[in-house]
Formats: sequence, C-alpha cells, structure tokens
Amino acid sequence: MEISVPVGRDQVWEAVTQPEVLHQWFGWDYDGLEAEIRQIFVDEATLWAPERMGWADGSTLEVDGDDDQARIRVAREGSGADGPDVYDAIEEGWRAFLIQLSFLLRERPKGRRRTVYLTGETTGKQALSLATGEWHRFGPRVAWTVDPDGHLVVVAGRVPLDSPSAARFEVTVSTFGLDDAAFETVRETWAKHWAPVAADANLTTADTPAPTP
Repeated sequence: MEISVPVGRDQVWEAVTQPEVLHQWFGWDYDGLEAEIRQIFVDEATLWAPERMGWADGSTLEVDGDDDQARIRVAREGSGADGPDVYDAIEEGWRAFLIQLSFLLRERPKGRRRTVYLTGETTGKQALSLATGEWHRFGPRVAWTVDPDGHLVVVAGRVPLDSPSAARFEVTVSTFGLDDAAFETVRETWAKHWAPVAADANLTTADTPAPTP
C-alpha cells in the first residue's frame, strides 16, 4: 500500500515518527490513543536509515522522495497471500490511516484534530450515503471524501463497498480546529445520521472507551 504526497521527505518522516504529529492522523480519538501511538511508533518500532521503520510482525513503513515530493509505502509480510477477497483488519486499517495522513500533509488543516468514530452493521451503499462529497476508493473496502464542511470522512468495511451484504463498517470523521460547541454539533449530526442506517450503532470520541472489535 502506498500514497504520494506533494511535500518533502523530511516532513513526511516527521509525521510518522513524532507523537504530536501522529495524533493528527493516526487512528481515531479514544481514551487510549496516546498510549497506543507511543506503543506502536516509539516502543515497538525499529528505525533504519534511510527513512524506514519496521515491527516484529514483519510490517514495514518506508518514506522516499525528495524535498518536493514523497512516497509512503506500507508492506506487511504475507499480506494478500489469501487473495483480495479475504478481509485483513491490519491492512484495511493502514489504508484508512494513509488516507488520513495524506489529507493532513496535502491540506495542512489548522488546529487540533478531533474525530467522531462510528461503528455498526450496515452496507457499503448505506455508509457512503452519509456524505454528499465525491467518494474516492482505496482498495475495494475503503473510501474517503471531504464533506461540505471540510471534514475528512473515511469509510472502511469488512466486505467490499459494492457488496449488497450488511457487515461491520467503520466511519472516521476527522475535524480540525473546532471548539467544544462546534465539535458537539458535528458529533450530534453524525450520531443522528448513523443510527438509522446501522444496526448496533456506536459512536466514539476522545472521552469514550474503544468499542469492542
């Protein structure tokens, strides 16, 4: 899995190694995110020169490019061995996170990132109906758009987005620079839209525990 961004290699490497920047794109807000970032990217990651890191499970992240353009590549040992139809939670998670990283580096939004994370059982068609922007695919199970308010919306499912079957879907809405009142409006709006289209609908923000996978 890889993305290209119109920023220099050094800036990208900072974004994937510095906890304060990682918090602006990795995962979603919940009460254990800071500890998770430190565990994955500080405690468990091994850094190699040039800009490359790896983990005990054989996963690697590599940044290359120059002062104007960079490419981020994530590889997993054995990933895809069972074919593209087999769901891989780690792979699909990285697809979503790379979208969020690309948005941060390309758009350079101002202010602290705050997220609304939605989970539940629905179909890809219903999940994609939640936002009216133009949807872009990143593999068969992940898509993203920017809604009319400028928030990044990433949808990821355990089945392909075009499948008519209902399955667990995750929607991450990334906002930047909102005060408490504005963020509460976003949270209430997404909760209102999500509940009618998803069974076992759940919503997570910074002060709530992570939902059960």
